[in-house]
Amino acid sequence: MAIGDILGLPILDAGPVFAAALLVHLACGLAAVLAGALAATARKRAGRHPRAGAIYLLALAGVFTTASIMATIRWHEDAHLFAIAVVAFGLGLYGYRARRRRRPGWPLHHAIGMGGSYIALLTGFYVDNGPFLPLWNRLPHIAYWLLPTIIGAPLIWLALHRFTPRSRRRTGFRHLKA
Repeated sequence: MAIGDILGLPILDAGPVFAAALLVHLACGLAAVLAGALAATARKRAGRHPRAGAIYLLALAGVFTTASIMATIRWHEDAHLFAIAVVAFGLGLYGYRARRRRRPGWPLHHAIGMGGSYIALLTGFYVDNGPFLPLWNRLPHIAYWLLPTIIGAPLIWLALHRFTPRSRRRTGFRHLKA
């Protein structure tokens, strides 16, 4: 049952724990979206990129934690959002670990993990809120699930292509080991 709305999005009445988790979830989600965009657009070197990436991962951990709490309270309604949060956080940790371990081919794994987690983060937002957003509310429900990937996957591919030396492009990244 909705008790009100924020910017047109319904706020559910599921108790004070749910409400507190939702507020933290919104703050962490916004921080993750902003930090992720900043990390993705920053030069890939020391400074802004790793700082924004660290903030992104911490905010993503907050999104995962609060999604877990909210799904526990309202499992039937939020189980799918919990699954998306698991995927987003798992991919984020995978990308972070690839960067920390620096095994051969780590940039590919880092970009796919972090980019994939960002796509999952946006997918969760649109699946949950798309029906209430102007223009998005005119799209079929399947679009909320697919559009972030349809837009994000080619952007990840372009970034990988841009930052891969020309000599390695001809091999289609086959030389990179897991």
